[in-house]
Amino acid sequence: MPAFVRRRPEDAGREPPPAPGSPAEDAIVARFVSAYEAADVDALVALLTNDVITSMPPMPLEYEGRDAVARFFASILGSGRRFDLVPTRANGQPAFGAYLHAAGGVRHGVGLFTITLTGDRICALTRFENTVLPWFGLPRSLPRRLGSS
Repeated sequence: MPAFVRRRPEDAGREPPPAPGSPAEDAIVARFVSAYEAADVDALVALLTNDVITSMPPMPLEYEGRDAVARFFASILGSGRRFDLVPTRANGQPAFGAYLHAAGGVRHGVGLFTITLTGDRICALTRFENTVLPWFGLPRSLPRRLGSS
């Protein structure tokens, strides 16, 4: 494992995540997708633990703590760019292909997010490069939506 990747101790006093596919997990996932697709940074931040970590392997970038992660997502979502998230699972966790809206209505895959849950909050978000999308049965791009210009 590269030296720049830090891991927090497993279950360090954390609530267990909700069961996969449970109504509790589905509710958190739905709130995350809604906030991200609407670029609602406040709603997204409300889902995070105080000590949340966001990382982007293989890049040595990591943001730790709710304030740092909020600034990171504000820079992405506050730029006017819009995304669609397509659900999948990775290592038993909720995951999403992230697709950036582009001119002409095509949506290009820009990466894969996994979210790690504790109780009813997100304690980690990991973003992988778009090259992993096919490994999860996701396309590199999504076609234009009907009715979009």
